[in-house]
Amino acid sequence: MATIGPSGLHPGERASVCPHEGVPRPSGSLELECLQQFKVTRTQLQQIQASLLCSMEQALKGQDSPAPSVRMLPTYVRSTPHGTEQGDFLVLELGATGASLRVLWVTLTGTKECRVEPRSREFVIPQEVILGAGQQLFDFAARCLSEFLDAYPVENQGLKLGFNFSFPCHQTGLDRSTLISWTKGFRCSGVEGQDVVQLLRDAIQRQGTYRIDVVAMVNDTVGTMMGCELGTRPCEVGLIVDTGTNACYMEEARHVAALDEDRGRTCVSIEWGSFYDEDALGPVLTTFDSALDRESLTPGAQRFEKMIGGLYLGELVRLVLVHLTQHGVLFDGCASPALLSQGCILLDHVAEMEDTATGTARVHTILQDLGLSPRASDAELVQYVCVAVCTRAAQLCAAALAAVLSRLQHSREQQTLQVAVATGGRVFERHPRRILEETLAPFQLTLEQMTVVQAQMREAMIRGLQGEASSLRMLPTYVRATPDGSERGDFLALDLGGTNFRVLLVRVAEGSVQIINQVYSIPECRAQGSGQKLFDHIVDCIVDFQKRQGLSGQSLPLGFTFSFPCKQLGLDQGILLNWTKGFNASGCEGQDVVYLLREAIRRRQAVELNVVAIVNDTVGTMMSCGYDDPRCEMGLIVGTGTNACYMEELRNVASVPGDSGLMCINMEWGAFGDDGSLGTLSTRFDTSVDQASINPGKQRFEKMISGMYLGEIVRHILLHLTNLGVLFRGQKTQCLQARDIFKTKFLSEIESDSLALRQVRAILEDLGLTLTSDDALMVLEVCQAVSRRAAQLCGAGVAAVVEKIRENRGLQELTVSVGVDGTLYKLHPHFSKLVSATVRKLAPQCTVTFLQSEDGSGKGAALVTAVACRLTQMAHV
Repeated sequence: MATIGPSGLHPGERASVCPHEGVPRPSGSLELECLQQFKVTRTQLQQIQASLLCSMEQALKGQDSPAPSVRMLPTYVRSTPHGTEQGDFLVLELGATGASLRVLWVTLTGTKECRVEPRSREFVIPQEVILGAGQQLFDFAARCLSEFLDAYPVENQGLKLGFNFSFPCHQTGLDRSTLISWTKGFRCSGVEGQDVVQLLRDAIQRQGTYRIDVVAMVNDTVGTMMGCELGTRPCEVGLIVDTGTNACYMEEARHVAALDEDRGRTCVSIEWGSFYDEDALGPVLTTFDSALDRESLTPGAQRFEKMIGGLYLGELVRLVLVHLTQHGVLFDGCASPALLSQGCILLDHVAEMEDTATGTARVHTILQDLGLSPRASDAELVQYVCVAVCTRAAQLCAAALAAVLSRLQHSREQQTLQVAVATGGRVFERHPRRILEETLAPFQLTLEQMTVVQAQMREAMIRGLQGEASSLRMLPTYVRATPDGSERGDFLALDLGGTNFRVLLVRVAEGSVQIINQVYSIPECRAQGSGQKLFDHIVDCIVDFQKRQGLSGQSLPLGFTFSFPCKQLGLDQGILLNWTKGFNASGCEGQDVVYLLREAIRRRQAVELNVVAIVNDTVGTMMSCGYDDPRCEMGLIVGTGTNACYMEELRNVASVPGDSGLMCINMEWGAFGDDGSLGTLSTRFDTSVDQASINPGKQRFEKMISGMYLGEIVRHILLHLTNLGVLFRGQKTQCLQARDIFKTKFLSEIESDSLALRQVRAILEDLGLTLTSDDALMVLEVCQAVSRRAAQLCGAGVAAVVEKIRENRGLQELTVSVGVDGTLYKLHPHFSKLVSATVRKLAPQCTVTFLQSEDGSGKGAALVTAVACRLTQMAHV
């Protein structure tokens, strides 16, 4: 939506053709002479404005002589929305999107604060329908309506439908419109000269499935105006610049001779694409415009549209390039067959080549695709041609819009006009949408890319298991079996991973696991004092817990979840590599933490504790789920960080003796890709997040997947789009500059299916962002792209693991379960489904069930201990 102030153009200096800085101006005489034709002076623009305004007024009055070049068709839309409209409505769009139709379900709530996003579905129209009988087309539309409604629980009681029919029509009422002629490749027989609303009604009646009342028919220009978001100023002008161009506005009904009414207003479709006045447009027509018109399907018609519409801008550029090439200015005078072919340069090509922000690299690529061999100077000149053609189109469009605003100002008898203009069409939308799509394109992983990640992880797993250089450490955990359901008894568990820690009593009985736990704090003086005092404090808490639970004097097996970096040498041996999370107790790093705990127990004397196992949270997650499902042989954490473990054949683990049995391997897969293997998938935003982290170049896989980093990736993308003017009107806000301001939880909230757009906006506004609904939708797309890639990468990793398990065992098919924990996996509305879908694609011979873990760090540690006790008892037997 654009806001327009006082209208009118004023005579003065020649308008600049090259508003972009950094584009070199051509210096050769031929190119200057050639591009000089596209320069338009302000005086010429004012003449065009005045001529179009005169033609509009003639058509409104119904004058036949001189014949007006615009049609000024009443649309019988008599009011714009005021924001209190309520109800559910169907919309059928035909002709707005080429060879397809779209059905929408629109809910109006009557309040700006409670907006509901429309549901929609697009249907491709078969070519035989486009070229067949008219009844066949409308029957197809009626079937699409029924098929769309079948998918939603709606009451079949007089559904109201708006019909957006984007073809030239003569409208005699809001629901009466006769097709003048087909365009856009449609050639359905028996429709021209007929009321298309009645044809649709007849088809709906023949279908007989739903009671649908066709209330109104509009074209896409009117639909754009009516769909404009309500703001502080009324939206009473609609402007479309797509393949073609048109505008509409709200006119005083007394000025429309065809209506014979003296009160109220009505929307008038100007049909300004046909505007032509020799005195006004003649001086700004170039030799290239004339050549384009001669080669078109409609010579002499739609002259104004052919200077503005997206269908023609690419062809104008092509004609200029051919001219310069034939005179030896471009490409050493060598034109390729493609360049000489009409229609080879499209609007999207022009938009990409015109964009000076990306330099001339894209220009080179497009020209090379046309079979040309551009030099650096060729690319610069081609970019300048695109700028010249598009700038003139924008200036002509502005002059025409100024005529409409002048008409509004005059008819309202207002000194200053304050009005909003709703804009639509690819020419308007191409830059923001294209930049957004190009920015997010690297996040759209193909099946081939995911397959490569899966293969790379598989190779890294094998190298790590064999003790070779690998980004996956593949650490043995000395957990040799998963629960089989026969485990019984009482176990203690410790969970140490932060400034609070837990002591748990886990009672494993047939069919149930009961947990009693107590949370204890670790004072800063203990966390950063001596290691001996820290572990003495831990044992004091264990003793307190035993007293509270009546366990004093009992020696229960104990599992120790220790969530700090360790190198494990046995089930009950773990060397602390370094403290994290604010801990810095002396005399611990490089020591076996189980030994330190046992020494503290010994110092307490009267206490007897049997420390059986040290466990990380990933293994605990697998074991926790494994008690309920014996097929669970993989653990997965996707929360603040990410990791995985699985049961590997012992014969494949080079660092542990033995050829039979299993061994749980802690993959430490967050470091996957630290050797550069993920380089092709890493974006500029990943690089920014990595470089700003505390461990640049490390944990690259984790930084593309886990909750600690996804919000930061989104923040960097939003900053980029803001700098390019795509988001937040290009206004840089201080909040987006702050690191970690965009929490990963916001992704989960924004992507929630239950949130209306207003709630998404509220989340972003709470961050201090001033945004429109379009901004909110773009932010939603950014969040979806980042989280989708994360889930797909995670799924590729899971697929690599389950496929290795299957091949290890020589199975044709594998049925396996994965125990999962982590806030990102559990709380994000789509993450788990995307992971599962990716695994199905990449590992079709594996049936994988994902189980969400409950208390993997506590229950899991106890179950590791329980399994170890079971295996020890079996060995003694």
